[in-house]
Amino acid sequence: MNKFFAVSALVLTFAVASNAQAQNLGGGFQGPTIASTTVADALKLNDDTPVVLVGNIQKNLGNEKYQFADKTGTIVVEIDDEDWRGQVVKPENTVEIRGEIDKELLGTPEVDVDSIILK
Repeated sequence: MNKFFAVSALVLTFAVASNAQAQNLGGGFQGPTIASTTVADALKLNDDTPVVLVGNIQKNLGNEKYQFADKTGTIVVEIDDEDWRGQVVKPENTVEIRGEIDKELLGTPEVDVDSIILK
């Protein structure tokens, strides 16, 4: 009988700890928050640095590459077809893009976009 109570107490302890951890996370996993940055600052960042940019997609450059601009400058962004999620974005629309800096050897930095949100 003592083994039963010991096992029950152990299970209850894990259940309470798991519930407390879930409440601390707001009921689910929340990844790190990344502050919005400017194109001018993004151009200076290291390879694979996460970025959030807010601005406009000015034009399609072909091969899933686009010219993105904010008030500080322009940068090439690569948006895979599936990352559009059916959204139609015009140059006058403001968008938020999340991705990582991609620095090719001796090339100009670009942003490899993970998601795009029409604002």
